Amino acid sequence: MKSALQAYVDGFNSGDPAAVTSLFADDAVVADPVGNPPIEGRAAIDEFYTGAVGAGAKLSLDAPIRGSHGDRAAMAFSVHMPGMRIRVIDIMTFGDDGRIVRMEAHWGPGDVES
Repeated sequence: MKSALQAYVDGFNSGDPAAVTSLFADDAVVADPVGNPPIEGRAAIDEFYTGAVGAGAKLSLDAPIRGSHGDRAAMAFSVHMPGMRIRVIDIMTFGDDGRIVRMEAHWGPGDVES
């Protein structure tokens, strides 16, 4: 799980949305941020990450990636975009095949810096 989250960061930072979306199951759900309507299914997830990576988002870890003894891993990181920084904690749930089945991004207006 930790290596999958590192691959997520690396995919963003190399400008490769396909590397990011390949980590997700076809029926995965993305909540970014939690509380917004979920992004569901392969086509919607591909579109979401193509837009995010295309907007020039780069990620930097704020702490080491954490894994659990179960099916989840988390990372605290910052999203850097032109003129803005967003501090985020992502929690990913993994399926038996090692692919992400649910991504929850925890951040709100108070986590956005200009």
